[in-house]
Amino acid sequence: MTHLHPKPRLVASDVDGTLIDDSEKVTARTKAAVGALVADGATFVLATGRPPRWIDPVVSELGYAPLAICGNGAVLYDSATDRVLSSHTLDVETLSWLAEVAEHALPGCGLATERVGASAHDAVTPQFVSSPTYEHAWLNPDDTVVSHAEVIDSPAIKMLIRLSSARSSEMRAALAPLIGDRAEITYSTESGLIELAVPQVTKASGLAEVAHRIGAENSSIVAFGDMPNDVPMLAMAGHGVAMGNAHPEARAAADEVTGSNMNDGVAMVLERWWS
Repeated sequence: MTHLHPKPRLVASDVDGTLIDDSEKVTARTKAAVGALVADGATFVLATGRPPRWIDPVVSELGYAPLAICGNGAVLYDSATDRVLSSHTLDVETLSWLAEVAEHALPGCGLATERVGASAHDAVTPQFVSSPTYEHAWLNPDDTVVSHAEVIDSPAIKMLIRLSSARSSEMRAALAPLIGDRAEITYSTESGLIELAVPQVTKASGLAEVAHRIGAENSSIVAFGDMPNDVPMLAMAGHGVAMGNAHPEARAAADEVTGSNMNDGVAMVLERWWS
């Protein structure tokens, strides 16, 4: 295939539903494509809703420890040195207000907050705390169940609102007019979970921080994603790529749709420059 663009300087990939397959593995083909771009001097970063403590398994799969934009842009984490380089947190007053709004608009919802320390497994503070009514959207969370008041008593990189009987898109529609610009609302699964962050903190703002650090123009960025939380990043990148399995909002924001995460969709694009 023809080279549509000059060789990218910065490549950002979402993790779940994008870089890894449905069994959470990085295929040999995708691993080779990422290895080739890194060997060539380009920068590869992860851009994920995951917190830093859920990056280790991805590093093991890749065999390479990249910078990671975590918490949908709220945290810049260096997986090679296990250091949190920067973070953007919702303050206690805002968390308290958001909790009140959410519980009024979505009766029966459970709340949780994600916090961050100086490293991925900083033991100083419980990093994920949830109210007794919070139902997890995925297995094996490292969770500390606390009283409702304690969920919102410390600054957090994100608040999670869970209502398993609803669709995430419906929850966003109900909350967005009430929250306005006091928090950024997104979701990475349709199973009744929305995520709130500091206003204007998205994967795009996290990616802009990385681009600034390495002196890369937006036009030299390629980004991959599959869900609404990837939309800002797909839109800001010089070339935004939605996966074959992507949500319609991600497809609409992208410049191209590639194969699915089960069919080496990331590698298919990277191999134009690095094979």
